[in-house]
Amino acid sequence: MTPLPAPLSDDAAAATATQRASREHEKQHADVAAPVRVIIADDHPLVVYALEGMLANHPNVQIVARARSVSELFEAAAQHAFDLVLMDLYMGFPGELDGPEAIRVFRAAFPQKAVVVLTMESEATVLRKTVEMEVAAVLSKRDRIDLIPVAIMSAMAREQYVGPVVRDLLTEAAHAARREEVHRILTRREFEVITHYSTGLGVTEIAGLLGRSVKTISAQKCAAMKKLALSNDIELYRLAVECGVTPGEHN
Repeated sequence: MTPLPAPLSDDAAAATATQRASREHEKQHADVAAPVRVIIADDHPLVVYALEGMLANHPNVQIVARARSVSELFEAAAQHAFDLVLMDLYMGFPGELDGPEAIRVFRAAFPQKAVVVLTMESEATVLRKTVEMEVAAVLSKRDRIDLIPVAIMSAMAREQYVGPVVRDLLTEAAHAARREEVHRILTRREFEVITHYSTGLGVTEIAGLLGRSVKTISAQKCAAMKKLALSNDIELYRLAVECGVTPGEHN
């Protein structure tokens, strides 16, 4: 009969358990500890230089390739192992894909890779379309450069990040669209009533200000709220704040 091995001492058993736990921990966190491999794609050398300089201070980020056009980006993506692309929305090479369409084609080719968009675009329609393509992040080149590492880490956590400048542009555009809708739906007099009401004036005060009867003002307020699908005064105030409507503004 083969003799049983001698039991480990308490200290030896503890050391073995610690080593085993350490190996398991290292195995579980190896991917987390590995740097994020990034391809930078931008046709402006100074932008690339600035990004490289800034990211060099982040040991958890490794730049593996650079591209000056969409075609170079596809080549770099095919030749290098990478986790994320930090790319300009428009790289301006004639005859090449660009903008949201380039992103769509790239994401179709590399669906598991994160795309962080850095752009000077200020047109809300284009920015909204880009965000809705489920890219990992969209930042304006007018955003603080130190937000780029934040966007990269959010991307690796699979959380979409939208920079402050882009977020403000989208919010402003949404409010403008809502304001136009309000103008389109309401008559001029209904609009007058809700704008004055949203400043805190009561129906009687508005009636005196506009030279109409209290009954007329009340009816116009109710008609406006019905058209706008508002059920109470709180929703009316919120709409006024969102739209930025003020007394004196009219169709």
